[in-house]
Amino acid sequence: MTANGTRISGLGSYRPVRAVKNDELAAWAGVDPDWIKNGTGIETRYHAGPDEDIVTMAVAAGQRALDDAKVAPDEVDLVILTTSSRRQLMPAGAPQVATGLGIPGAGAFDLGAVCAGFSYALSMASNAVAVGQARNALIASSERLSDLIDPGIREPFVIFGDGAGAAVVSAADRWGIGPVSWGSDGSRASAIETEIRGDGDLIMMQGQAVYRWATGKMPAVAAHACELAGVGLDEIAWFVPHQANLRIVDMLASQLGFAPTQVARDVVDTGNTSSATIPLALRRLYESSDVRSGDLALLIGFGSGLSHAAQVVRL
Repeated sequence: MTANGTRISGLGSYRPVRAVKNDELAAWAGVDPDWIKNGTGIETRYHAGPDEDIVTMAVAAGQRALDDAKVAPDEVDLVILTTSSRRQLMPAGAPQVATGLGIPGAGAFDLGAVCAGFSYALSMASNAVAVGQARNALIASSERLSDLIDPGIREPFVIFGDGAGAAVVSAADRWGIGPVSWGSDGSRASAIETEIRGDGDLIMMQGQAVYRWATGKMPAVAAHACELAGVGLDEIAWFVPHQANLRIVDMLASQLGFAPTQVARDVVDTGNTSSATIPLALRRLYESSDVRSGDLALLIGFGSGLSHAAQVVRL
């Protein structure tokens, strides 16, 4: 088998119908709306309704990505669903996403790398296409984190939201998805985890510990991803990190020397959607910024696990 270049050929996004502003959350949590804005930078997040589950949101985002790529369903050989919030453990959701998109018989599996999930899946999809195991691969990152939060646990309650982002990975005549720089640290697993509380699981997090880890570790990971791609940080046009909260996004951008106009800040209007943040932010970047063909973007996912993954992509 001959390795080929790969690229992101299409992007799709889905945000639930119901937008939740800080005033509403503040009333439930018993805090001032400014406390949410000043602490997280978030102004709006979305909460899914009864008919907006992990699979239906993934299908909606996936269809938009296929349309954007101009790839027919029967040209897709691999479907990867990344999610950390699907409460039904079995069966996997990816085969249902594939069926919902009219993709017959494709390989399909779920990936649970939480906030780094999209970056992990992008590497795996790129590798499959590069060696000829798939003509095209579809990644759908879908999260319904509103099921895992409670007003009594304020930090995750005001940060997390719902939504789905998707990407199609296709063959290319030059590299468009760089090698991944990934890793993990299971000794810090308790920094972000779910615990059984009452009738279900709820997200628990140590915000300051996550902030220190992300801002202390991720700059080196970002530099390594650039090194693997054979480019310098000064060649990167766009920085698209996991949208954990605005404090972390802005601090990482400052540490790496990116101007504010180069940085995806989708978290302000969408909140933290775990594995869906990077594809959602990428799609919004395409829609709202002066992205030129051939621009390089640095993607970096990080969070629960603790896990991280970064790669350079050509837009």
